[in-house]
Amino acid sequence: MAHIFVYGTPKWGQPNHKVTLDQSHGLAAFRGRGCTVESAGEHNIPWLLDLPGKGHCVAGEIYEVAEQMLCFLDDFEGCPSMYQRTALQVRVLEWEGAGGPGDSVQCFVYNTATYAPKWLFLPYHKSYDSEGPHRLCYNPRENR
Repeated sequence: MAHIFVYGTPKWGQPNHKVTLDQSHGLAAFRGRGCTVESAGEHNIPWLLDLPGKGHCVAGEIYEVAEQMLCFLDDFEGCPSMYQRTALQVRVLEWEGAGGPGDSVQCFVYNTATYAPKWLFLPYHKSYDSEGPHRLCYNPRENR
């Protein structure tokens, strides 16, 4: 089992949350909420840019996932061509149940080190919501 940190469309209430609920891809159990410890587009897709020491901390959800789900998520997230799966520390803001990991937990996250330079100047959202104040509707991959 591994921890993943989701900050975009796989979060609760977002367009792709259904992928974490589909047990046919393996187990994914919600564990809590957190934010990145380190500072960390088109079709209104949320991106976490791999820029150590720059940017902002990002809020999201922590899931414990089985290896089968992790492999499915790699494919779903277009890893390694669109996103890369990397490990990072996530500060725990709230935890479900007993035996929480303490102040932080190491999680896998899907981020990208390959992006257009103009992305550095796009608006920043601490917590992504597909129906947020930006008024940009998420465009599902099947419609692109």
